Amino acid sequence: MKKILTVLALCLFVATMAQAAVNFGDYRSETLTTKAWGALAQGDTQAVLAYTNKCLELYAEQAKKMQDSLTEYPAGEKDKIFSFWALNDVATSLFVQGEAFRRANMKNEAVEAFKKIVNEYSYGQTWDTNGWFWKPAEAAKEKLAMLESGVFLDFGDYTSSFITGQAWKALEENKLDAVLSYTNKVIELYAPKAKEMQASLTEYPWQSREQIFNFWALNDVGTSYFIQGKAFDAAGKKAEAKTAYQTLIDNYFYAQCWDPKGWFWKPAEAAQEAIDAIGEVK
Repeated sequence: MKKILTVLALCLFVATMAQAAVNFGDYRSETLTTKAWGALAQGDTQAVLAYTNKCLELYAEQAKKMQDSLTEYPAGEKDKIFSFWALNDVATSLFVQGEAFRRANMKNEAVEAFKKIVNEYSYGQTWDTNGWFWKPAEAAKEKLAMLESGVFLDFGDYTSSFITGQAWKALEENKLDAVLSYTNKVIELYAPKAKEMQASLTEYPWQSREQIFNFWALNDVGTSYFIQGKAFDAAGKKAEAKTAYQTLIDNYFYAQCWDPKGWFWKPAEAAQEAIDAIGEVK
């Protein structure tokens, strides 16, 4: 009997310690979702599940009411979209949960989480700190297609910087299809913002590194077209390479790309050099 009580006490102690290791903060849906993203970045699946399940436990009912009140994605002012906070954070939490399951090779659980977004919280939107909203249900559909096909592309948190980084890696590995998937995703998501930034300029931003980084969408879309051109050129697709380079020059001329060594370079100028090197395509 004493042995059984000792085991029970040990189990209770372990459970208590596990709970204490997860700090729910102020229990707001925004806080829980943010912590879930952080845990995902650290590869801590258990913490991801703790945060996301707590968000679902506390806010799923309110999220469903918000979902049922809609017939399309809320649009317009940022505050209007933020007013659907429970729906947004529950949909986002499910996306983070699905991604954690996928990374842990728990395919069935990942599929269930992604499908739940699509079927029950389809109008949720996620705020990107770069200044825009993206749609977890659309991203979940992409994840489901990847899981079904067995061909996976990692879009991470769907920021332009992350996906552009993935495109660079694919270029280094000489994977044209992956390069196109990543660069086209950047273009699909961020081209409108990039064009808006381009239109606001009459010269390259130069005053400070921070100011140049403020034109993040322009920089990453322009860089993505440059990466496309490089990938096409390496694959012997000279006409397609020139088209990608020329699109960069014509539409995103003031884009700049940060070199980790500590400086910015200008993709449009490099693209013009590449076009000159290709010459006439027959």
